[in-house]
Amino acid sequence: MGVAQAVSMAPGVFLDRDGVLNQAIIRYGRPCSPESVDELVIVEDAAVHLAGLKRAGYVLICVTNQPDVARGRQTRQRVEAINAVLRTQLPLDDLRVCWHDAGDACACRKPQPGMLLAAAADHGIDLTRSVMVGDRWVDIEAGRRAGCRAVLLGTGYGEPQGQAQPDAVVASLREASSWILRQAREEAPWARSTV
Repeated sequence: MGVAQAVSMAPGVFLDRDGVLNQAIIRYGRPCSPESVDELVIVEDAAVHLAGLKRAGYVLICVTNQPDVARGRQTRQRVEAINAVLRTQLPLDDLRVCWHDAGDACACRKPQPGMLLAAAADHGIDLTRSVMVGDRWVDIEAGRRAGCRAVLLGTGYGEPQGQAQPDAVVASLREASSWILRQAREEAPWARSTV
């Protein structure tokens, strides 16, 4: 890929859904997805922070694992209803779902980078200028495998840490957005003319 082509591609922010865009539901000490639209609570000011990223030129893609569908604990229709609310309330450019369970050995289930790679190809995203924001270590690992920077919200729920290290650990989507915008201002040689 030439310099001109890389500059013409947009940076992206890949966002996990549960625990990043909406509050995760803690059941039996583990973070879980809301079971229905009635349980959906969008993170406060999420639309404002995402709008700021869009104004800065980022393509916003939600990438979410929803294995409870494969496990028979959730229906695809209820997941899609939740996603429809997020699409109407938040300025997302795309929302990608992996419906598989771990044993399916698919390429899309995080920590595999398949959802990020496919979205980047479809939306003309430069992965080297992009960031994955997630609340679990599988999100960080997926971002790293895709060639992105990675921001961890919170502590990762005390789950086993993957091999990938986050570039930043923050407490909220607001802090993640601020970190991304600050990095873009400080490290934007790609935005300067090379001619």
